Amino acid sequence: MADEIVVVDSGSSDRTLEICRSFGATCHHHDWQGFGQQKRFAEDRATHDWILNIDADEWLTPDLQREIKAWAAAQPEDGIVGYRIDIKTVYPGQDRPRPLADQHRYVRLYDRRFCRFPASAAFDEIHLPSRQVRALKHPMYHRSIRSLSHYIEKNIAYFNIQCSEKIKGRYLFFIRVLVEPFGAFFKYYILRRHFTGGCYGFLIASTAAVLRTYRLMLLTFPHRPR
Repeated sequence: MADEIVVVDSGSSDRTLEICRSFGATCHHHDWQGFGQQKRFAEDRATHDWILNIDADEWLTPDLQREIKAWAAAQPEDGIVGYRIDIKTVYPGQDRPRPLADQHRYVRLYDRRFCRFPASAAFDEIHLPSRQVRALKHPMYHRSIRSLSHYIEKNIAYFNIQCSEKIKGRYLFFIRVLVEPFGAFFKYYILRRHFTGGCYGFLIASTAAVLRTYRLMLLTFPHRPR
């Protein structure tokens, strides 16, 4: 489907590069500097202007593959430089999203002559004016965690990246710690519909609430061991 496959690896210890090369990918090593920096490095290694960006824990559904092939066979719409794709969450051990699974919509198919990923360690989202963006109909799947322990590890690592942010005053911390964990649980369990995931969905929402407390402590007391 793609004219080229560019893979950027930050030091995996499995057979990632071997497998990618078997599919004809061009592989590059780049020490991890941050989410945005890693994607910008990949953009610079591409030889074509239109880029489909996919993380290692994401994959295209067959319907999305067909939709992108049809788009590539036609001429891109005038003035459109990016396409949003719905990215649906898949639980560990599953091959498809749960009913009413939460999703994020990001620009992942884009013309790098007009937009790039930001050079940010914490954020990797392309922003474009609405008049320059269209949405593709079919989703991409995303299995972002391998287990609950992996979920915790990922969030703690991300919070450490955010340590430049500070909460002013410990009084404000105690107010927020009484409110935000409950808000996090509501956000994940109700708004992101993890209630459709049964016991595992409840554990995800509960863990998100606990992690919110940890994040507040980390930002308020940054010099404590973590």
